[in-house]
Amino acid sequence: MRALVWHGKEDIRCDTVSDPEIEHPRDAIIKVTSCAICGSDLHLFHNFIPAMKPGDIMGHEMMGEVVETGSEINGALKKGDRIVVPFTITCGECDQCKRGNFSVCERSNRKKDLGDKAFGHTTAGLFGYTHLTGGYPGGQAEYLRVPFADKTHIKVPDSLTDEQVLFLGDIFPTGWQAAAQCDIEPTDTVVVWGCGPVGQMTIRSAVLLGAKQVVAIDCIAERLSMAEAGGAITINFMDESVVERLNELTGGKGPEKCIDAVGLESHVSMSQPDTLLDRAKQMVMLESDRPHVLREMIYVCRPAGIISIPGVYSGLIDKLPMGMAMNKGLSFRMGQTHVKRWTDDLLRRIEEGQIDPSFVITHTVGLEEGPEMYKVFRDKQDSCIKVVLKP
Repeated sequence: MRALVWHGKEDIRCDTVSDPEIEHPRDAIIKVTSCAICGSDLHLFHNFIPAMKPGDIMGHEMMGEVVETGSEINGALKKGDRIVVPFTITCGECDQCKRGNFSVCERSNRKKDLGDKAFGHTTAGLFGYTHLTGGYPGGQAEYLRVPFADKTHIKVPDSLTDEQVLFLGDIFPTGWQAAAQCDIEPTDTVVVWGCGPVGQMTIRSAVLLGAKQVVAIDCIAERLSMAEAGGAITINFMDESVVERLNELTGGKGPEKCIDAVGLESHVSMSQPDTLLDRAKQMVMLESDRPHVLREMIYVCRPAGIISIPGVYSGLIDKLPMGMAMNKGLSFRMGQTHVKRWTDDLLRRIEEGQIDPSFVITHTVGLEEGPEMYKVFRDKQDSCIKVVLKP
């Protein structure tokens, strides 16, 4: 089969690789009908996430048709079923899965020893996302093996297009969880840093959850325009002071809820000296992540507010003002997305027409064009916000 394969920093190729096979009775094989390039794939593209190996298949946002099932699927799936595959692999039986904490499933990381060393205790296995999370082949491919497939799937109706439901596997529940863990109240100002695909879903989730006002921060015109269309007040941080504008919008008190949809690769700007220092430290391996957004959120957040972090961080950050956060009594809520916790409700909202997640798609291309589209997406060329690949 054909697949997008990691060969090193900024080196993704469309290669011919072996077809996946059933390896365990709870496996299924799907023929991938649609997959996508995610912002967190760029962290792998830039080699900021450790434990990638040449030959690893990329991708963790995919869906398709079941073509084969293992002997212990027990009727949960059958050939021909149309499913979205969550990026988090879940057994459905461990203590964490029973609590709905699916991104920290205790059984699905097949390289638990590595996960334990890196994180203290292992997290769930993830598709296409380093050997720290199992080294599972990803879904930017013609076929995909789905471990624990009786639990790791979302059945979708034929009445909805791939484009409407594809993002149930990652960015839609990620944006929803980012907003939901803020405990939004009708009097709240919710501020979202980053208007990429996850930021766009977060903005619309915060609106659906009833925030008084939602503010979106970015510097890319197309992203800001899309955020405004979704109901957000926008701030271009290259043109105006984020601190001053947020004080204006909140009567000088600051926003109650702040969401980091950027993660470890904050924009580097001459007007923000800390970003230059972070980039220099990152280049010489004195720091793994660029936490400008975290610093700014801690500074502007209203005392006793909530900071929500769906953005991916890979390791160590520097100069984080913990004293400020502690004295202001801020609560931090973060983590990879517990996808299956949210998807029944989100699928219902799509079916009822409350939201059509396909709004975020700007480019649809064949799998062979994937390597070039990584660069287009990275560089925001051609007004690119979200890329869907058709194997």
